[in-house]
Amino acid sequence: MTLVIGIAGGTGSGKTTIARKIESSVPIEQVNRIEHDSYYRDRADLTYEERCKLNFDHPSALETALFVEHVKALKGGETVEVPIYDFTKHRRKEETRRVSAKPILILEGILALAEPDLREQMDIKLYVDTDADIRAFRRIRRDLEQRGRDFESIREQYYDTVRPMHLQFVEPSKRWADLILPEGGDNRVALDVLMAKLKSVIGTHSSIPPAR
Repeated sequence: MTLVIGIAGGTGSGKTTIARKIESSVPIEQVNRIEHDSYYRDRADLTYEERCKLNFDHPSALETALFVEHVKALKGGETVEVPIYDFTKHRRKEETRRVSAKPILILEGILALAEPDLREQMDIKLYVDTDADIRAFRRIRRDLEQRGRDFESIREQYYDTVRPMHLQFVEPSKRWADLILPEGGDNRVALDVLMAKLKSVIGTHSSIPPAR
């Protein structure tokens, strides 16, 4: 049996921080993590300039059906080939990442709780709730340092799609969360509650220490 943990929240909220804390709290052979971002559609039919103008924050930008298919396969003990997305080119790479079934599967993405078919696959649903100004600065830094963006394009995208889509899809999805983690994942009490829940579900009391 695979325990599926979904982690959602706005851009720059601290989802990856939470995911890594969960990963570091269990033996590596027991946990996998897959990001919803890996499933951005490969729009090879468009030029690079046209791809840059796409709304990447709308649910339709993601091939969620394939994501759900892969989650089901992993829950069934199969191995899947997860896409690798190149954010500098807005294209999927030719190579993929092979992921095999493990007892714990972490699903991470801003829209992870906004998709009903994906929610149905989750046993524990988390929403990381962080103030908008903190999230915005984190996104700016990430896009500048990791995705080859300039500040003007980041600012334009934030006002045109990121903020509107957050208000329309991401923020409302917190209603589906089993646990809301405030302060960008640095709330120790919330993390301890989460770890206690994991212990009770998977029965690995000795391998999951309190959050640090």
